Amino acid sequence: MMYGELGGSRTRRTVTGMARVLGALRLDGMLLSGLIVVSLFGLFVLWSAAGDNTSLWFNQLARIGIGFTLLIALSQVPDHFLRMLSPAVYLLGLVLLIVVALVGDVGKGAQRWLDLGLIRFQPSEIMKLAVPMMCAWYLYQRPLPPSIRDVGVVILIVILPVVLIAEQPDLGTALLVAASGMIVLVLGGLSPAYLLGGVAVLGAAVPLVWRFLMHDYQRQRVLTLLDPQSDALGAGYHIIQSQIAIGSGGIFGKGWMNGSQAQLEFLPERSTDFIFAVIGEELGLLGLFALLIGYLFIVGRGMYMAMQCRDAFARLLAGSIALTFFVYTFVNAGMVMGLLPVVGVPLPLVSYGGTSFVTLMAGFGILMSLHSSRKLVG
Repeated sequence: MMYGELGGSRTRRTVTGMARVLGALRLDGMLLSGLIVVSLFGLFVLWSAAGDNTSLWFNQLARIGIGFTLLIALSQVPDHFLRMLSPAVYLLGLVLLIVVALVGDVGKGAQRWLDLGLIRFQPSEIMKLAVPMMCAWYLYQRPLPPSIRDVGVVILIVILPVVLIAEQPDLGTALLVAASGMIVLVLGGLSPAYLLGGVAVLGAAVPLVWRFLMHDYQRQRVLTLLDPQSDALGAGYHIIQSQIAIGSGGIFGKGWMNGSQAQLEFLPERSTDFIFAVIGEELGLLGLFALLIGYLFIVGRGMYMAMQCRDAFARLLAGSIALTFFVYTFVNAGMVMGLLPVVGVPLPLVSYGGTSFVTLMAGFGILMSLHSSRKLVG
């Protein structure tokens, strides 16, 4: 009994010590734990999806280290400093998007990257955070729910970078940036009448968007979604192979590194956009369910933290970060299962890719900063 009490006392002291360290670093232990678990799950799956390309796995491991380091760094920044920097970050993002349009690197038919020698990155990723920061900064100074004038200004803030990103072309990132800004409006108490009016306007604009704004390959993706078999070896190949992979995995899967679609390279982009299908084939429905539970935990914890923030700017920005993470997951899963067009959105924290992972970690670092600032004031 004495040894049991001694062990319990040590455990309590360890937990208390960890809580103090996390508190001193302004980190939320529950959210941080969720992010670590899902990231480790992603590394586990990526080892199989990468096949013989082990350097890809180690590159991702390094990027995860960079991402969590950035999370810790940004969590130390006071919320009022983040609010003050929001217009500058937004303007910097717009300038970089214009530079990309003029002199950006071209890859896979898209002009999305800036090469600075030591690093090569996509400025559009910055706008995933800059747009909700700017929208929250604007609405913070005005009464909520927003007036029709303020709604128009926020829409303009969102549209400017979205148009520049869509012209690269990068429809997936453009949609995520648009979602991050519109979520701020909704959280700000946007009137249901405005929402319905916006849906009606978008519906009426579909023919114009289809005719004048969408590229040929984007139209083909929509048509392929409706009938993948119409071009089974061309535009429909990705969706067909991903559906075969998920369906063949059943409930329990074929086993880690035993998926025929992934290991025999029938499944394209298996380490990036379509890694969700690898999980379905090798780990089955249970593996996908476990991952989705992890995602829901992260989103739920993020929204809980957002509701505890001390002012409108913090609540709007924190809520947007959490819900945009949900949109990431929803779009990728829907795309891989053939429910949404293929738009090139990675599976958050799991797909291979440095810029996307680092951007997500930066967002959660900002969320923790906004939440911990409430405690400092209280």
